[in-house]
Amino acid sequence: MRHQAFSVTTMAGVLLALAHSAAPVQAQPFPSKPITILHAYSAGGSSSATLRLLGEISGKALGQRILIEDRPGAGGAVAPTHMLKTGKPDGYTLSQLPQPLLRIPHIQKTEFDVLNDFTWIIRLVDYTYAMVVKADAPWKNIADVVNHAKANPGKLSYATSGVGVTMHMAMEHLSTMAGIKMLHVPHRQTSDMMNAVIGGHVDVLASAVSYAPLVEAGKIRVLGILSANRLKRWPDLPTAKEQGFPVMASSSWGVGGPKGMDPKVVKLLHDTFRKAMDDPEFLKLMDQYDQVRSYLNTEDYTRWVREQYAAEKIVVEKFGLKQ
Repeated sequence: MRHQAFSVTTMAGVLLALAHSAAPVQAQPFPSKPITILHAYSAGGSSSATLRLLGEISGKALGQRILIEDRPGAGGAVAPTHMLKTGKPDGYTLSQLPQPLLRIPHIQKTEFDVLNDFTWIIRLVDYTYAMVVKADAPWKNIADVVNHAKANPGKLSYATSGVGVTMHMAMEHLSTMAGIKMLHVPHRQTSDMMNAVIGGHVDVLASAVSYAPLVEAGKIRVLGILSANRLKRWPDLPTAKEQGFPVMASSSWGVGGPKGMDPKVVKLLHDTFRKAMDDPEFLKLMDQYDQVRSYLNTEDYTRWVREQYAAEKIVVEKFGLKQ
């Protein structure tokens, strides 16, 4: 009988252990490890600095590090494409989502469906753009560049960060408006573009404003602002519109993840990033890089993406850029 009692007790213990082992393992609360945000352009530019500060502030609030990894190329498409290939919809791999993502699929084949493959978490910032030449270039304003291009069709070259990016569109708009032909020279790295202009390898740079130290050092000259308004930094510098060329480029970017993310994770990330945007250091950085906050929440951002995608198709068709 004692042997039987022992056996029953032993069996009960085994069954209890099996029950515990079969119980579902509770998921760890998000985030339980570092988060990576892929940066769509090269290090050293305005969006690089913005993402790094956003990550630093938000990481403290979440209790986990947020790592920023540069993945430049293809006009901003390399980073989000890499995210879709390597990341899971768990919130731990995110990407900067620049506006050219909505334009590039109308120009060339992509590895993603821009409307269905992403979770558009939050829109953050608008770039400010300008036209730049090296300091000793003969042109003092945009009209000088246009007149030179008219006298030398197809010879005046300009650099941007890629085919289909906002500045490519803006310069095509200027060319059409002024009746000129210019040579587009896309670059992968911001530093390469700047070196090409300073070294005289290309004539003009059309880019987001992130190079004030080079202006102050006398290495480059800004001919005009290609956005809607003058900059606080250079209040005497007129916009392209004020110079007779109504080119008003605007390009937003935000942060997102792959499709299928848990809505609770999306909300936590959105709310954390949104709060970081009000941090005094973040606001100071916006002024430093002449960026404009253009916040949209997840629902409004997703709606804007669909509307803008349709609008970009019209622009691409207008300039005949489909490859």
